[in-house]
Amino acid sequence: MSDPLPYVLILYYSRYGATRAMAERLAAGVESCRGIEARLRTVPPVSATCEAVDPEIPAEGAVYASLDDLRHCAALALGSPTRFGNMAAPLKHFVDSTSELWLGGTLVDKPATAFTSTSSLHGGQETTLISMLLPLLHHGMVYAGLPYSEIELMDTQAGGTPYGASHVAGKRSDRPLDDQERQLAFAQGKRLARLALALAHQPGERS
Repeated sequence: MSDPLPYVLILYYSRYGATRAMAERLAAGVESCRGIEARLRTVPPVSATCEAVDPEIPAEGAVYASLDDLRHCAALALGSPTRFGNMAAPLKHFVDSTSELWLGGTLVDKPATAFTSTSSLHGGQETTLISMLLPLLHHGMVYAGLPYSEIELMDTQAGGTPYGASHVAGKRSDRPLDDQERQLAFAQGKRLARLALALAHQPGERS
């Protein structure tokens, strides 16, 4: 029996579907590379009540992430809509639960990236991406944004930043990804997969 393929964990929170659409484009980029696959996971909303009232399995879309999904990934992409220039609380709640992985250095030297969707063009895309970058650096991950060799960064009239792919969803959150946003998300997933494969084959330190 052959060993399972390494995977890129694409972990996101999406309220109205725009961030999920981006996650799916990143996944397509990952799976355009041979020898690696994408694993889509989401997180449950944060409840203000004292009891857990959400189902264990979401009604649609990706299943909820576990720490083991993160523990065994070859690379990580975090995606969130903006909340006042910050990542959404449900995603941060999950990230805040990863202390045991931090203590063990589980994610050190693994590549990572982030992506976001906002209602307005200047709705805090860059700061939201940076808010997701910070815990990745604390985990010792190797952050990979989008280089300007992706020519859509120079031409986009909506989403797209060197910090990571982004999308302008419109005030009703119903604007689909345009061609440039789709290509940038695809390119980001492909780059992350290539880095994961390259870093996985690097020799370790000599004793």
